[in-house]
Formats: sequence, C-alpha cells, structure tokens
Amino acid sequence: MPASPLPAYLERLRGHRREGRPLAGPRLRRLHGGPRRPPFPPSPLGQDAGEATLSRRLSLHGGAAAKAGRQLGREPTCPLSSLSGRRLAAAAAPSASCRARSAVGRRRRGGMAAGLDRPQVVSHAQQALNYTLFDCKWVPRSARLLCLGSTARGSGLLQLYELRGGRLALLREIEKAKPLKCGTFGATSLQQRYFATGDFGGNLNIWNLEAPEIPVYSVKGHKEIINSIDGVGGLGIGEGAPEIVTGSRDGTVKVWDPRQKDTPVANMEPVQGESKRDCWTVAFGNAYNQEERVVCAGYDNGDIKLFDLKTMSLQWETNIKNGVCSVEFDRKDVNMNKLVATSLEGKFHVFDMRTQHPTKGFASVSEKAQKSTIWQVRHLPQNRDIFMTSGGAGSLHLWKYEYPSQRSKKDSEGAEMGVAGSLSLLQNVTLSTQPISSLDWSPDKKGLCVCGAFDQTVRVLIVTKLNKV
Repeated sequence: MPASPLPAYLERLRGHRREGRPLAGPRLRRLHGGPRRPPFPPSPLGQDAGEATLSRRLSLHGGAAAKAGRQLGREPTCPLSSLSGRRLAAAAAPSASCRARSAVGRRRRGGMAAGLDRPQVVSHAQQALNYTLFDCKWVPRSARLLCLGSTARGSGLLQLYELRGGRLALLREIEKAKPLKCGTFGATSLQQRYFATGDFGGNLNIWNLEAPEIPVYSVKGHKEIINSIDGVGGLGIGEGAPEIVTGSRDGTVKVWDPRQKDTPVANMEPVQGESKRDCWTVAFGNAYNQEERVVCAGYDNGDIKLFDLKTMSLQWETNIKNGVCSVEFDRKDVNMNKLVATSLEGKFHVFDMRTQHPTKGFASVSEKAQKSTIWQVRHLPQNRDIFMTSGGAGSLHLWKYEYPSQRSKKDSEGAEMGVAGSLSLLQNVTLSTQPISSLDWSPDKKGLCVCGAFDQTVRVLIVTKLNKV
C-alpha cells in the first residue's frame, strides 16, 4: 500500500510558513478541492498553536492523522485503541451535553418540518394607490376586485381591477361626490352583481358596475357617516328577501330592502334619554329559513348587541370593555353557530352562539392577538372554522377554532349553558407598516384573498395548504 501523502504535505507546509510564502500547487487543490490559498490561516497565538490546531482538525481522519501528529512531535491524546472494556465504552459514549444538543436539534428539525406543513401567506400581486383605501371586495364569479376610498380632494373613488397573472390591471375608475367608506355584494343576485356602498354623507347607494354613472338605488340613510355595511339574501347565501344593514356614527342601525324605496324595514336606535354610541360594525346571521334573521352590531364603547329581526327585539347584549371594530358570523345561512368580535386593544372574542344561558349569555373564548387594534375579521368561505384577522401593525393572523368535546352542559340549577372551544394560530405575517383596514376572501377560489392598508396599497394574497388544517 502506498504511503500516506500527509507527512510530506505537513513538512512542506511548515517550510512555507517559516519562509512566509503561500502554499500553492496541484497537490493543495487535490487535497482540499479549494482555491490556491493556505488551508488554515496563521494562528494569532503563534506557530505552535497553529500546528496544534491543524493536528486537532486532521485527527478526524484517523490513523494517518495520528501519524501526522507524531511528525509534529506530539502523541495523540487518549487513542481509543489503548482503552478496553468500560473505559472504551465511557470514552465512546456521547456526553450529557452532546445528548442534550442532539435532542434540541431533533426538536428544531421536527418543528421546522411541522412549520413547512403549516399554511403559508404569499403575496401574489400588489398595486399602489393615490388615495386612502377604506374597503376592498372581490366581484363574485370573477377575477376582479373593487377598491373604494377617499381622494385628497375629499371626493369618493371606486376602482375596478382585474387580476392578470401577477399584476392588477385597472379596468374602470369612478369618482363620486362623497368619500366611500364601505361596500357589499351581499344583497345582489349572481346575474346582476350590484354593489352597495355607504359614504361619509350617510348615503346608501347601489351601483350597476356596467353603468355606474347613476345608482340604481339611493337613499339618505343616516345623518352621519355610514361606518359599516352588510348584505344577505343575495349570491345564493341566506334564505329570505335580499336586505342590507348599515351602521352609522349617528348611533342607529338600519335594515333596508332594495325593493322598498326611502324607508328602512327596521330601525334600531337608542331609546329616548339614552346616549347614542358610534356604531362601528354590523353583520347579518341566522338566515337559515324564510323567517329567521338577526343583526349583530358593535359600538365604540365595547357594546355588542344582537337584534332579532323576526321578533323585532334585542335578543342579547354584552360589553367587551373596548371599542368593537369588527363582528362576523362564521356563516350567515346556518343556525347561529359562532360569532367573532375584534377590539381596539388587540384582543378578539369567539362566542359559541348555539346555547344561550338565561343570565350568562353565550360562552366565549378570547385571545390577545397583538398589542395594536384588530381592524377586521373574515371567515374562510370554504371552511367556517378558519378565519383571518388584520391588525393595526400591518399584520395578518390566520386562526382555527377547535370545538370542545361537548358544546353544552348544565349548570348547578339545571340550565343549559354553552362550552367554548379553543384557538390555534396557524400563521401570521407582516405586510405593511400601516394598519390593514380591509380584508376579503374570494368566494370562488379557496385561499385567495385581498387586503387594503393605509399605506395606500392593495395586495392580493394566496394562502396555501388550507386543505391540510
């Protein structure tokens, strides 16, 4: 067997270091496979320390390295061949610290693998705007979306975009006299796809996007700005007549039937002598047959009120101690199941709406998602147990609600009361330095959503692996 080339190589290395010349040539490239440079830089501790470091690194190569160590005048320390029995087993066994580091490494690799299986939020397209964006909505049965807001001149702007590959193409721009605050397709048919908007002047308008110059329905609904709007009975979602609900700064919540001109079909307002509170958000629910329907409203003082439109009465109310920014039922067209309410303080509450206790109301679970305001909550249309919240720090959080093994139980007096489930965070991502004020899932394509932020940018996102959660 030919002799190992390492001893000659080390003698050559020592000579070159003494003379201060770099070591180069084909032998170095064959041994190290790298560029023409010394394999180890001179040690700041001196030549002997450098040779000792070299010997320790080469000791990983076995017997040839031990022979190289003897060439440098040093014997290998504690070779395994000189040990036997228990001493050999003790020397070969990893230390406790090594075992601990290996266990941590395995856990990290496992966590990384688990992280790769989690849903990912991918930014697919984005468009910079020259106005303040307040709301954005997908146009049903299309790859188009609407953006609405306020220009610097104080007028309203409605823009229609189409998603083409990785960009947004502007198809139409419509300017109106008053800034537009909110909009919904919830009360229109799939054939017409009329868009209802609420503006800063308290006006409710319904637009035909094919001919948007004049609204097909218009009413002076409120004395002040319409903060929130929702629709039901259209798009094949919810039983009963198509209706629109609006909530305003004037403290009133009104329900409108587009077939009835000028007058609301229901008006929820403070009783005489009661101070009015700014209504920030409204939502329809419980529209599972021709008769049942409720409206939930959230106010600036933390009040949440549930109005039964069948009996025209207040069914339930509670207070979450901070302004309610957004409320939404997981589904509008089923018997009330869950309600999510977000607040100014960065906390949101999930109420189990199946069982109402006579005194305690509905069971709930709350989560402190972040330190800033949670502006919006939107449930995934294809899976009502998954929802996304948008935050004041420019972040999005994807959540999943887990039901308890038993959704109701009896209290000490024998009355039925609900049992809240638990929440798990699936993913979170920061997209902007400004609040994300609007959010909407595509009703047709699972995982496709759009969001708008106060940095005057609209973003189209794709959320992956939702079928695995």
